[in-house]
Amino acid sequence: MSDQSTPEGKSKRGLLKILIFVFGGLALVGIGLGAGFFLFGQSTNPSEEIDMIIERKLQESGQLPAPEEDGDEEGAGPSRMAKPVDDVETFITSYYEFPGNFTTNLRASRKFLQVGIGVSTQYDETVVRNVETHQLALRSEVLGVISEFTEEEVEGKDGRDAMADRMRDAMNVKLEELEGFGGIEGVHFTSFILQ
Repeated sequence: MSDQSTPEGKSKRGLLKILIFVFGGLALVGIGLGAGFFLFGQSTNPSEEIDMIIERKLQESGQLPAPEEDGDEEGAGPSRMAKPVDDVETFITSYYEFPGNFTTNLRASRKFLQVGIGVSTQYDETVVRNVETHQLALRSEVLGVISEFTEEEVEGKDGRDAMADRMRDAMNVKLEELEGFGGIEGVHFTSFILQ
């Protein structure tokens, strides 16, 4: 009798088939990983690739010198020099918008002007806190400035700029009286309605 007809032979043959499938599958996975690494694993960082492409295009267009060849230093052009940059001190601008609108009549007119106002400063947060603290007094100053303008004076950008400058000056004078320092550098209109 042959070994295959016995139950022992059938189990050996089944075990052999399972082992072939397992090792064959592992071999296929290993070959796939190896091929993937060979094809894709050796590439550089995408940002480095972009830098290389840009540099090559600039060299081709003549905006950058061609890369130096070893031993050919005799005809080499000027080398790139870093340009010194002065440190420029920048300031952060803080803004504060007055809640609600300011509405008052214009001088010698039956029309009203309604504006929304914000102020800006590049000083520290103390100025913004002072504006918030003395909001009532500053609102009174703004209304007083608005009522000094006529309808013709507020028309156009120049008129609005003049009004903003006068508001800034009036609020700074009031803050200097109350806190010893103004600090408002700009007045900005968030709305401007003449009715």
